[in-house]
Amino acid sequence: MSPPPKTITVFTRRAPGETEAAVRRLVELAGDAGITVRVPEEEVAKHSLADLPGAELNADADGPTDLAVVMGGDGTILTAMRRYAGRDVPVFAINFGAIGFLATVERDGLDDAINRALTGEFDVLRLPALAVGTSSGEHLAVNDISFHRRQELRVAELGYSVVGAELGEVRCDGLVVATPAGSTGYNLANGGPVMAWGVQGYVVSFIAPHTLTARALVVAPGDALQVVNRSPEEPVDVTTDGRRVCTLDPHERVEVTFRDGMALLAQVGGASFYNRLRDKFGRLSD
Repeated sequence: MSPPPKTITVFTRRAPGETEAAVRRLVELAGDAGITVRVPEEEVAKHSLADLPGAELNADADGPTDLAVVMGGDGTILTAMRRYAGRDVPVFAINFGAIGFLATVERDGLDDAINRALTGEFDVLRLPALAVGTSSGEHLAVNDISFHRRQELRVAELGYSVVGAELGEVRCDGLVVATPAGSTGYNLANGGPVMAWGVQGYVVSFIAPHTLTARALVVAPGDALQVVNRSPEEPVDVTTDGRRVCTLDPHERVEVTFRDGMALLAQVGGASFYNRLRDKFGRLSD
């Protein structure tokens, strides 16, 4: 159990059709409980919520709050988790997406889900993040950081090392660095291992490597990864959780580090990592 929140900030998926009624219901139930719901300007415009009594409209999305309630899929959940990374703000996620691997609860039984959020009927799981330092600053990822060639350009040549030890140079379409939470995403599609939440460390895998010897590597949490673009002319795009943040030019090098306990995710009873794995992806032995 967690302390009941006094203020909640709400975020929804990009398409508003399915979530507008849910936002209004959240505000109604929160008002009955004496809890303030903060609705950021983007959400007010998305849902045309100017007539929503009882809510703090056009609130600063980065302002103080006790809890973030997300109504969306994994992309929306990740955006909220990055926003509050390093702050003591749990993300309580109601799945309105396709898979919703990170979701706290499903949208079936919406009132019960909202009441759990309002009463603090959830535990908080601290998830790690990854940080990549670039010329444009430091960028955080809760799921993964990827280095990948542009579609119109030739195969990338990426070198990688851990704590200064050169491990190889791989011709490939890209390289993915994933947290345990992100190991069931892009990394899984690359044939990388699934890492349970709570495992300390991160995994490096390759996108379409042009070699038989490139294997995924699990890296210890205190060991920094360096990635260098060995391509003679072609730049490589760098993305965090699917968002392009910068370009890695030829011969440019960046460092990726593990940041423990950066993102807080609400969990309810029965929503363990292994139950999620079974329910969202099916039985691995089937």
